[in-house]
Amino acid sequence: MTVLAIDQGTSGTKVLVHDGERVLAVAEHPVRTRPVGPDGVEVDPWELLSSVLEAGRQALAAAGAPGLRMVCLANQGETVLAWDRATGEPLSRAMVWQDRRADVVCRELRESAALVAQRTGLVLDAYFCAPKMVWLRRNVTTNGVVTTSDAWLANRLAGVFVTDATTASRSLLTGLDTGAWDAEMIEVFGLGGELLPTIVDNDAVVGSTGAFGADVPLGGLIVDQQAALAAERCLHAGDVKCTYGTGAFLLANSGCAAVRSSRGLSTSIAWSLSGRRTYCLDAQAYTVGAAVDWLVRTGMLSSARRLDDETGPETGGVTFVPALAGMGAPWWTSGAAGALLGLSLGTDRGSVLRAVIEGLCCQIAVLIRETGSEIGTPISRLRADGGLIRSAVLMQAQADLLQVPVECYSSPHATALGALAMGRLASGDWRTLADAVPAPGSATTYEPRWSADRAAHTVAQWEAAVAGVLDGRVPR
Repeated sequence: MTVLAIDQGTSGTKVLVHDGERVLAVAEHPVRTRPVGPDGVEVDPWELLSSVLEAGRQALAAAGAPGLRMVCLANQGETVLAWDRATGEPLSRAMVWQDRRADVVCRELRESAALVAQRTGLVLDAYFCAPKMVWLRRNVTTNGVVTTSDAWLANRLAGVFVTDATTASRSLLTGLDTGAWDAEMIEVFGLGGELLPTIVDNDAVVGSTGAFGADVPLGGLIVDQQAALAAERCLHAGDVKCTYGTGAFLLANSGCAAVRSSRGLSTSIAWSLSGRRTYCLDAQAYTVGAAVDWLVRTGMLSSARRLDDETGPETGGVTFVPALAGMGAPWWTSGAAGALLGLSLGTDRGSVLRAVIEGLCCQIAVLIRETGSEIGTPISRLRADGGLIRSAVLMQAQADLLQVPVECYSSPHATALGALAMGRLASGDWRTLADAVPAPGSATTYEPRWSADRAAHTVAQWEAAVAGVLDGRVPR
């Protein structure tokens, strides 16, 4: 069965064509986000759609378009826009998940934070959808509907008004235990008059699309990080993956248990298949690949491809706090600023690069430690994907600081392959998710080289530096 799998992400859209045995073709089209003032990040919705159509058509042309049976879509999750339900015309630019302008909404609702966490499993933060929806209503338009980007793309492709269960669970408007829109949360955010899309299972066919030629079913909708979780075969409680992209996105399968975190982590739906929900814990580091880009822009790194070549063997006592766009779980401090501490006349460029790498990996190590505590089982292996897994230095540092093996996914297309698995289930040709996930190739695994004491000491020093920066102190 030939499937067109779309991964619509923050910096671009990737589309692959898979014939049931192998990937026949891959095409990518960039997307340009733009900053708006100090806190905003936007993208032109038409550019999102154009990237989907152009990459899809290029991939099909390269594959020879052999009997396409299904189109499936993974989306970037917490990006929202207003649009006209009747015409499909955008009424706003899309507020990207990184956008912090809706912090003001969260501050106004801080007394409802505990209720929000209990009902939705999420932290009251502008990273998620509802605060952005409120901000758009207050500042841009009261017309049309306001939804996540997947609902708009599905409408443009197939004329439907739907969102999938995983994306809806990232909205702050969905009941964690029900997977349905939560009337109380809708009222908390003052969105009672909104028309919200129908929530569908991830293995549902939602309509048909002729955007890539003859009409074929559109199905297997899923949010990007959950798609990668499925592709990396994290199918059992305790399985953990981390995507190293613009940010780092850690997800841990928690099985059928909707865990309420006491440690500032979030819980959402991993996938909903024929009405049966699997849950996951998740946490985010906002700047990982973005921190590498920052190194390039400041001239500390000649290019991202040279990260391993230019990084020194030791930090020389330098510590990096990677709060270049605030800190997510478990700190949730949007106003935090990054810091380089411990600089001296002996500090060189290689030491700074090493400190940045270890700072990024310490943050992931803390998130994984907290995740293991919530699940009740220490994490014994991390599965990794994303562009930065090409850095052997970064992946080795991660294994050293975690003190567990880091298994790098063999394909650069984890998100698209996860969407493919959902599309296969939607077709009815596969019965279980384990069967529908394409078989992985051989993985590169990094084993820890550091002692446990050295790793623990490094992470403890890094946590002290973070606490000092967040408290407005500079630790000695």
